[in-house]
Amino acid sequence: MKAIIETGGKQYYVEPGNEIYVEKLDVEAGKEVVFDKVLMVNGVAGKPYLTNVVVKGDVVKHGKQKKIVVFKFRQKNNYHKKQGHRQPYTKVKITSIVEK
Repeated sequence: MKAIIETGGKQYYVEPGNEIYVEKLDVEAGKEVVFDKVLMVNGVAGKPYLTNVVVKGDVVKHGKQKKIVVFKFRQKNNYHKKQGHRQPYTKVKITSIVEK
């Protein structure tokens, strides 16, 4: 089975066995997480979500992505500003797609 889920404002195409990186979730590593915002399963779409399907996964780890540099510069104004940012993420292994 294949599904499209929504979490953290983004959509992910998943199937059992996939490992995905999502926006940080407030779930401890090793625990199970349930995604109930399922947009599509095997070509059947919801309006906007399917109510009888959930996607289950296990949280593998939490971490931070590589640093990106945000550099602002205005020429002839002696203005420059350098900032860095590391976005937190959660790695989730999809275990099953369950229809109620």
